[in-house]
Amino acid sequence: MRESPSLSAGPEIRLPATFWTAALRGARFTCPRCGAGRLFRSWLKIEPECPACGQDWSAQRADDFPAWIAIIASAHILAPVTIALVADYQIGPVTLALTLIPASAALVLGLLQPAKGVVIAMQWWHGLHGFVKERLPVSE
Repeated sequence: MRESPSLSAGPEIRLPATFWTAALRGARFTCPRCGAGRLFRSWLKIEPECPACGQDWSAQRADDFPAWIAIIASAHILAPVTIALVADYQIGPVTLALTLIPASAALVLGLLQPAKGVVIAMQWWHGLHGFVKERLPVSE
């Protein structure tokens, strides 16, 4: 495993001030540390190292957590839609299945990459799995 970048970020690297900034950067498929480099090499493959700041991403262990987040989020989005379709429009089971199965698959697949970016940002922010816990100096 390569060494982590030093805690002193240069003037070109803008460390996030809050976890939510890092999470938003990850959800936008950019490096949670600097916000400039890309996080993903392909759909779910992570870049081994950030091309902008040099952060080593080989320590990340997202595993199945992004899939769980995507499934739970899509279920919460589609549950009211399902209830409305059945109650208001009285759609039959075949039509409901032909509508909801592609919609749920598309929603889960669409949420999977942003969820993985957020999970990696969370691991980096909290210093999990060998990441260095970096924080901006708090001004008083």
